[in-house]
Amino acid sequence: MRNRRWYVTIGMLVCIALVFLYVKGKVVSRETHFDAHRANVKTVSYDKGLPGFSPLVKQVRPAIVNISTTLMAKGFDSGDRFMGPQHPFKDFFGEEFFEKFFGDAPKREFKQRSLGSGFIIDREGYILTNNHVVEKAQTIKVKLTDGKEYDAVIVGKDAKTDIALIKINTKQNHPAVVFGDSDKMEVGDWVLAIGNPFGLEHTVTQGIVSAKGRVIGAGPYDDFIQTDASINPGNSGGPLFNLNGEVVGINTAMFSGGQGIGFAIPINVVKELLPQLKSKGKVARGWLGVQIQRVTPEIAKNFGLKEAEGALVSDVTDQSPADKANIKRGDIIISFNGKPIKEMDQLPRLVGSTEIGKKVKVGLIRDGKPLEVETVVGEMKEEGLQASKKPEVEKDFGLVVQNITPDIAKHLNLKDKSGVIVTDVQPGSPAQNGDIKSGDVIREIGRKHIRNLVDFKEAMKKANLKEGIVILLKRENTTFYVVLREQ
Repeated sequence: MRNRRWYVTIGMLVCIALVFLYVKGKVVSRETHFDAHRANVKTVSYDKGLPGFSPLVKQVRPAIVNISTTLMAKGFDSGDRFMGPQHPFKDFFGEEFFEKFFGDAPKREFKQRSLGSGFIIDREGYILTNNHVVEKAQTIKVKLTDGKEYDAVIVGKDAKTDIALIKINTKQNHPAVVFGDSDKMEVGDWVLAIGNPFGLEHTVTQGIVSAKGRVIGAGPYDDFIQTDASINPGNSGGPLFNLNGEVVGINTAMFSGGQGIGFAIPINVVKELLPQLKSKGKVARGWLGVQIQRVTPEIAKNFGLKEAEGALVSDVTDQSPADKANIKRGDIIISFNGKPIKEMDQLPRLVGSTEIGKKVKVGLIRDGKPLEVETVVGEMKEEGLQASKKPEVEKDFGLVVQNITPDIAKHLNLKDKSGVIVTDVQPGSPAQNGDIKSGDVIREIGRKHIRNLVDFKEAMKKANLKEGIVILLKRENTTFYVVLREQ
């Protein structure tokens, strides 16, 4: 009996051992499988940690300067500091309040001081900064990292890109930055901003490139690098560096009310303009002589385009390079000098940076067909209504229009008297939703020229709100297309 119990006990132990070995083998096999899977997965290694910026900062910091300016401004003189141009109640009440109640009070001149940043670009002491930092300054002081201060003079400036070149005169050789290639920067790349925010000298902030090619309404040649490196008042004109210690942009704007959103002018834009700023003190830009607008999906559909790309020509200046090349209103420019135009904003930048007098080819789409013309780039030069007795009312579209009388043409300074003028727009109508306003002149409907009320009525009879109506408007000095649709 004892022997039988002994054999049973041994048998159970053997079974337990076999089960244990089987389970362990499965676990080992699964771990081996996971290890093999991990070996095939590409992961980002953080063994070295985030990049250290201190060597880079030490390398470039001597070329960064602080800029302080003074200008004379007039303000009320009440005998105390609360009425000067920087009085503490100015932002609260507004300037109009003080003009209204203290307009007769005597004014005197005050010195206003402002701060900005800049960076030395060569050993001769040339410094790049923003135009708005030095534009109205009567005196400019530049402070280097060693604490030395120098007087500076403006060599050249360009308000349209907000770039200025200034110079300090010293006999010593100055450390200078190295220019990078802003076109090679990609979204997600590390960048450093160095400047003088709120007067805090040589402050370093880091971030990444958040976006490229931003248009923020600052000027006709907007092409900003967006970054989340902190940019504050006083940073203006300072450099934006890549991790090679090369300047890729000039910090120029902060997003009002936002955090982590700043903008810099790409250094490649600056490099194109720098020779002219040095030699001429200003920038002479190429000129084509067209007014353009964005190609929306609705416009693309009505103009027979597959994609909403290019720049739609809404007007052509008489005797301009575009006019001489037979570019017409309604053409869509899809390339300039061999470079494709995907977005409207690209065209002004390309034309402006093209050498004056250069012969270029312009790619167009006219009436749905591709066309190429040749032109010579010119130089850009620095630059209430009464209803008639019998107005025409288009109730379905919400428009009240009339012929353009000689008095109206004189009042609006219209050389071309063709078209009809809008004298009223009914609320909630397709016309109002299409952004047509009183005082607009209708020049085309459905790509057909409108000379007077007769043409207007004929065109509106054929118009179909469901399909969309393309209307060409002239508003003050601008001509553009709108599309009316059924709401």
